[in-house]
Amino acid sequence: MVLTLTGCGGSNGDDITTYTYSSELDIKKLDSSDADDGCSLKAIHAVIDGLTKTDKKGNIVNAVAKSEELSEDGLTHTYKLRKDFKWTNGDPVTAHDFVYAWQRIFRKKGSYYYMFADGIASIEGAQELSDKIDAGEELTDDDLNSMGVKAIDDYTLEVKTTVRVSFFDELMAFPCFFPINEKFAEKQGDKYGKNAKTILGNGAFTMTNWEPGSVVEFEKNESYYDQKHVKLNKLVMKLVQEPKVAAQAFEAGETDYAPINSDLVDKYKDDEAFKQVYDGFLFYISVNFQNSDLANLNVRKAISLAINRKDLCENVLKDGSQVAGGFIPSGLATSPDGVDFRKDSGNFTSYDKKKAQESLDEG
Repeated sequence: MVLTLTGCGGSNGDDITTYTYSSELDIKKLDSSDADDGCSLKAIHAVIDGLTKTDKKGNIVNAVAKSEELSEDGLTHTYKLRKDFKWTNGDPVTAHDFVYAWQRIFRKKGSYYYMFADGIASIEGAQELSDKIDAGEELTDDDLNSMGVKAIDDYTLEVKTTVRVSFFDELMAFPCFFPINEKFAEKQGDKYGKNAKTILGNGAFTMTNWEPGSVVEFEKNESYYDQKHVKLNKLVMKLVQEPKVAAQAFEAGETDYAPINSDLVDKYKDDEAFKQVYDGFLFYISVNFQNSDLANLNVRKAISLAINRKDLCENVLKDGSQVAGGFIPSGLATSPDGVDFRKDSGNFTSYDKKKAQESLDEG
């Protein structure tokens, strides 16, 4: 849950087509092959479209993809791409841009390469590539070319999976599956995605200025295929703003969206601009399995049982965070019968000092 102050646009007396957004976080990088933080992903969404995207109601619709044909066995996705989709340098967006980007995430060992593998996108050959990376092996071109993604021609992309993936089109709207212009990225080298001049987009906005830790500015991409439906002329993200500063800027009319913390709730809870909304982040402890103690299942179980998540959320974080009873939190997915996954599956862990001690002793 995130606590926000939200207005309707037109900060600081500007035209209503300018929207200014305050962020507590900074942008780390804009390379979709290894960006893994929420602020960076939001910025990438502003400047790059993938095969699919979400509409204003949250439904998945086509973006770069004009159409999709699914084989009878559900294992082969054939996407026909729009020919009017251009990179901002004028290059057409082609099927080769997707092949390059998807192979690049394995080359760079990006954080989300596991999403291509079994259990998620389940793309042919991706699990084998993932296993080699996990084993510390270097990937060859032959290894990468064995993955089930192929440019049949400039505007036809074929993707083969090992099982039927009912949520495949939803995955295609996530940045790690976005295309990258190979010629541009290779020319930039290690600088790709590190500043406003070294990122090339095809989306609704073009990044015009990025001052790390301060501000990033976007302008409407007039060559965007669907630009007639882009209502904003300018998008501004104020970076690394303390909640109190963000709230003051909101009150002064300088911003249209400001995340706040629990210290400010009493002051703003009766304001019509005050909102509590779910945000798509899950925080968890990632343990070092190379440590001999933490490699012990019962020791890890003891640590999990010893964490009082309710107390942590209510008395430490105090920001509207909800207790996570498992890796998939409540409110994320429902069964065909409409039952929340977490309720249907039960809590994976809870706070229990007695059981924690028993697990530690056994470990």
